[in-house]
Amino acid sequence: MSNQKPIPGTGGEHYIPYEERTGAESAVYFTRDLSAEGLRRMFSRVNGGLSGKIGIKLHTGEPHGPNIIPRPWVESLIKNDLPGAAIVETNTYYAGDRYTTEQHRKTLAVNGWTFCPVDILDEDGDTAFPVKDGKWFTEMHMGKHLSNYDSLFVLTHFKGHTQGGFGGSNKNIGIGCADGRIGKAMIHTTPGSSDMWDIRTEEFMERMTESAKAVVDHFGEHICFVNVLRNMSVSCDCEGTAAAPVVTPNIGILASRDILAIDQASIDLVYALRSEDHKDLVERIESRHGLRQLTYMKELHMGNDRYQLIDTDHDDAVISPAEAVRDVVPFSQG
Repeated sequence: MSNQKPIPGTGGEHYIPYEERTGAESAVYFTRDLSAEGLRRMFSRVNGGLSGKIGIKLHTGEPHGPNIIPRPWVESLIKNDLPGAAIVETNTYYAGDRYTTEQHRKTLAVNGWTFCPVDILDEDGDTAFPVKDGKWFTEMHMGKHLSNYDSLFVLTHFKGHTQGGFGGSNKNIGIGCADGRIGKAMIHTTPGSSDMWDIRTEEFMERMTESAKAVVDHFGEHICFVNVLRNMSVSCDCEGTAAAPVVTPNIGILASRDILAIDQASIDLVYALRSEDHKDLVERIESRHGLRQLTYMKELHMGNDRYQLIDTDHDDAVISPAEAVRDVVPFSQG
């Protein structure tokens, strides 16, 4: 593992307030409408660059996972707005119910993902995508089928994560497009190590982000992002029914064509909650140095950490994260 220290001020446990950020602003659209209709409306704001064969990168969950994006929402979106699109996934690095393609397809059936094609991207192996200007990689191994797609819609359940601190769009494609045997090992494990999870904190965030950059660069203008801030456990959906109980209140849905802006806005909305409502999720994010995902995306020129938050519920007014969560109902009362 590298002993390289992060650039001062970019430590993954350090939240950077908006007024301390520099650079241009991107558009991030917001709705409080957590429903199939809300999801469709957010998608319509950012889908202009999608064409040709479209993949939908979605975490479909472990068997009976309680917190994943509701299947009926996704079914409505695909049937009404993305006919012919396929959900795309990869097999897991860890042994379990999605480790092999056969196991993965059984889990997909259990969770009800049967209304459209689901492409296990690494069913036939891997392919290497270049990583430009990376610290750790010059290429990342992705599921081989990913190269068959012209466009990618990244549909993400935003939540905590045991190792990454949080899982947003960056993790959804950085881990979720890497193939289960080579790419995921490159991100998680030092070559030659007997511990398959030995890479931690800043280095892990950087490796994951370089993998995401390979995907973003590959699709160029033909990629967009939606984050659903609902049922936000401190655990990832990969923990299934063993996930920690949800104690963070639901916030809404975000959409953007900028991967950094949407993940930064998601973090900002969580931090804007009352301290008693966000303390568990913030502790998970900071204790794992998860905020390094954001600063490293900026260093890699993947987007902007400044943005205009556009309230689609109120005539596209530009609002602050604090205004967006002002009327959020505490989870204990929800």
